[in-house]
Amino acid sequence: MITLPVFAFPDFNLYSTPLFILVLQALLFSGLLLIKYFKNNNTSNLILAVILLLVSYQQICYTVGFMGWYNTYRTTKINYWLIPISLALAPMIYFYVKSITQSNFKFKKSNISHFIMILILILFRVSIYIYDALQPGFHKNQNGVLKIAVDEKIVQPILVFLDFAVMLLYLAFTFQLFFNYRKKINQFFSNTYKLELNWVLSFLVVFSVLFLYSSIQTVINIAFVELSYTQQWWLNLLMAVSMLYIGVRGYFTDTNKLNILNFEFNPDQKQEKLAADKKKISEQEIQMIDEYMKVEKPYLNSELNLSDLASNLQMHRSQLSQIINQGYDKNFNDFINEFRVNAFKEELKKGSHKELSLLGIALDCGFNSKATFNRVFKKLTQTSPTEFLQKISN
Repeated sequence: MITLPVFAFPDFNLYSTPLFILVLQALLFSGLLLIKYFKNNNTSNLILAVILLLVSYQQICYTVGFMGWYNTYRTTKINYWLIPISLALAPMIYFYVKSITQSNFKFKKSNISHFIMILILILFRVSIYIYDALQPGFHKNQNGVLKIAVDEKIVQPILVFLDFAVMLLYLAFTFQLFFNYRKKINQFFSNTYKLELNWVLSFLVVFSVLFLYSSIQTVINIAFVELSYTQQWWLNLLMAVSMLYIGVRGYFTDTNKLNILNFEFNPDQKQEKLAADKKKISEQEIQMIDEYMKVEKPYLNSELNLSDLASNLQMHRSQLSQIINQGYDKNFNDFINEFRVNAFKEELKKGSHKELSLLGIALDCGFNSKATFNRVFKKLTQTSPTEFLQKISN
């Protein structure tokens, strides 16, 4: 009689079950983002799907470990394919934010250079696997000759520091990209797309927290005490929960609004821009803009931007920007929103709140969302819309 071996895999326990469920959810949203990409051809959806796949791949490797894979299959060769994802994840984070903040972003062949290190590492792992597989007795051991002597003793310690440096560098570049974009958007657009910008910032904060947690854990593991497999489980749980959050928020946030914004000057306008920068601002220009804003009320258009207003005033965009910045001591966003807030105040004094909600009035005055309206009103008046209404009602 042949006795079949008893396998302990898969073992759905306290450690493996939460990771298994969360990884499946992340993979689900990765698939949904891919479908969304094929429908609207938005590159940011494709990049975010790849990010979720990369982290899910790493999570799967750990999840099967907690499910008893290593105990059941003691000669498994999975260690050859436990490839650190940071070398690929870091540039993908950068390109995701860039795909949102750069108009009509397209991934170019030259961008492949950002992934040279991960490609070299994959080629190295494949090479040592092929070599080790050709050695006698390979099927009886978990790791071969080169895996132990070269990869684990030399390459992996180097990768610890390389992963840290690469992730830190790309996160720094990406935060700089985001903050420069957020600052620039106020100079050109009257509604600052707060919900979309908050999503990008949340995305970066999540990966920064994961990076910080992972770095602290690595330092403790190397310099103080070697952490057990279960002690390192908390980082994996945090990563799994974070990827579910990233998947849900990323899928339901419309990043097209930011992607289509264009900040570029046309080439034939460069000389005109330089001339406008040197020109002194006159009282007549300020009066003309004041009169146009009061009569035509362009601020009622929630999609108003600097280019449209400049065209209506028959000015170059840089000239109008200079007048607003220096003549009114405001950026374009604050300049337009001040008119909207004043229009909202006038509607309240007329009693419009008796027929419409405060949000309805705000939307009629050019605001595009409740969050933007409340934030701008508080900033310009140091009070909330409800408190302002109570004051004028007394």
